[in-house]
Amino acid sequence: MHMADALLSPAVGAAGWAVAGGLTIYSAKKLRIAGDEKLVPLMGVSAAFVFAAQMINFTIPGTGSSGHLGGGLLLAAMLGPHAALLAIASVLAVQALLFGDGGLLALGCNTLNLGLFPCFVAYPLYRAVLGHTPTRSRLWMGSLLGAVVGLQLGAFAVVIETLLSGKSQLPLGGFVLLMQPIHLAIGVVEGLATATVLLFVTKARPELFDGEAARAHRAGRSVVVALGIAALLIGGGLSALASTQPDGLEWSISRTAGTEELDAPSDGAHGFLAGLQAKAALLPDYGFGSTPNDGDVDAWPTADAGTSVSGIVGAALTLFIMLGLGFALRRKRATT
Repeated sequence: MHMADALLSPAVGAAGWAVAGGLTIYSAKKLRIAGDEKLVPLMGVSAAFVFAAQMINFTIPGTGSSGHLGGGLLLAAMLGPHAALLAIASVLAVQALLFGDGGLLALGCNTLNLGLFPCFVAYPLYRAVLGHTPTRSRLWMGSLLGAVVGLQLGAFAVVIETLLSGKSQLPLGGFVLLMQPIHLAIGVVEGLATATVLLFVTKARPELFDGEAARAHRAGRSVVVALGIAALLIGGGLSALASTQPDGLEWSISRTAGTEELDAPSDGAHGFLAGLQAKAALLPDYGFGSTPNDGDVDAWPTADAGTSVSGIVGAALTLFIMLGLGFALRRKRATT
């Protein structure tokens, strides 16, 4: 659900940046006030894990579409909503700048669609279902409900953002009737994946499940190591298993407008940001350049050395950004 710049007008893109920027500053301030320095290593590896996991698109049977883990609810359940928002923003920034995945003009809206709704709307629903006496069944139900609600709101936000941008190729009625059902299916898969990861994590960080923070601290290192190894394996190897089918947004655009991508203006803000992104994207489309399978959705798996390097580099960069941010916030708190 990474929006390209062509889907937005400069005004809507700027508004998205303003709101997302304010939310990011607010989240950083709340995280600094909380000052949980034990959270910093987990912030880093969790963000790296979500970056790597987003590289794996899974096919939605019978649709010709695919989806991938958004990760906002998973991060919020492990880190809290404010740290999770910062992690999602970091993942999206790395994807846009280094790999050209998602537009720079659209970065603010993408942060809201993939961060605001799962972290600040879906996560409270997850906690409400989990309740004061959490059980495995409640965790499964909360994860499914939270993932579905978060993705449905994010998908609807994409529709509204394109409507406000005046994209006549994507009329409200037809576009929303495609976006919501396909992201419902993606949300169910994400909910199942989120619950699976959380069930593993809660064995070592049970305060996420039953509030026993002391026991979680003793076992926390195992989660950090496990997520770090998983990020390396997924980004560096399992990304070869990613579906080559268009994702839910591309699929919906294709069936509404007749093409998976809309043409962006070559001048103005769109042209400037496209040129900037082209210079910044050292590994465009998660690779070294064109491959023999470019454009062939039937070729699978499509990963090459460029894909593996991209997965490792992207996960590592996301890790270092979050570690740096976490320690900077901790240092700032220590001097106030």
